[in-house]
Amino acid sequence: MKDLSLFDPNAPSNPKNNIFGLPFTEDEARLVILPIPWEVTVSYHAGASRNAEHIFHASMQVDIFDPGTNDAWRQGFFMRPPDRKILMKSDYLRKEAELYIDYTSQGESIEKNTFMCKSLKEINEGSMNLNKWVYEQTSDLLNRGKLVALLGGDHSVPLGFLKAIEEKHGEFGILQIDAHCDLRKAYESFTYSHGSILYNALNEVQGIKRVVQVGVRDYCQEEWDYICNSNYRVVTYFDNEIKERQFEGQTWKQIADEIIEHLPEKVYISFDIDGLDPKLCPNTGTPVAGGLEAEQVFYLAKKIVQSGRKFIGFDLDEIGSGDNDWDANVGARILWKLCNLLVASNT
Repeated sequence: MKDLSLFDPNAPSNPKNNIFGLPFTEDEARLVILPIPWEVTVSYHAGASRNAEHIFHASMQVDIFDPGTNDAWRQGFFMRPPDRKILMKSDYLRKEAELYIDYTSQGESIEKNTFMCKSLKEINEGSMNLNKWVYEQTSDLLNRGKLVALLGGDHSVPLGFLKAIEEKHGEFGILQIDAHCDLRKAYESFTYSHGSILYNALNEVQGIKRVVQVGVRDYCQEEWDYICNSNYRVVTYFDNEIKERQFEGQTWKQIADEIIEHLPEKVYISFDIDGLDPKLCPNTGTPVAGGLEAEQVFYLAKKIVQSGRKFIGFDLDEIGSGDNDWDANVGARILWKLCNLLVASNT
């Protein structure tokens, strides 16, 4: 373990160090955060592809004392710089996707439009290549004994990571914090859309035993039918139902305990920040009124670890850049909590 005798955790964070001002290299760190600057298929607000720099800056304001996990950070967190080639490809394909969405939203058919056909093909191929790249990066890190967290980008980014997790851990469950089900097939004709991540994961990653969705409040008939016909492979806690149960006297502890009972021994958390109340993430890609408080998610994650289940990885996505640092501030604090819990669960 790294000698931290000269590191003062009570001093102001040193931005010359890594994320949260921690003095670890990638080789020294127990956990590696991989930013994925990708948001090609977002259907409303953009900005998440450039959030890593904002979150890095905001992380310097996070007090790193964490008695709840016995200061798990001492085992080391490290965030890689965003890959510029991935960002440039995302920027290029995002412009193509915007033109495509605008064209099809007017009821136009693409079959006789050569440019639109070419754009759709490019976008889908670009997303496939991104999935392959994420798989390669995360698989290598897992094989080196690292714990891994993804920082999106949009919510389409973790598919390759989920495939690497399956190879490493076998069967596992996903706790999905999200305002949306993300169970649409090829949303807006994009095979690997941010609105299709769980559909694709459930079809391409056989090791996913169950997905438990929490905070959902914006979904379509197609997704409702998928849930109803999933034979409980997808269990959804809709936001309005959670609120009604609390209005009628149930505690969050009772609901959280029930949620956790649906999860298998190994748990991966897929966290789209729009699962939170949008006062906490106003610049996220697709904000929806309602949602969870950050403390509810922290409590739920903590109870998963305390239940004896093993927390094996997570992605945190769709944190907007905005005109101020509020989204990044909230995102950095969520990232901090999840990183500490992930390391503590694997100590």
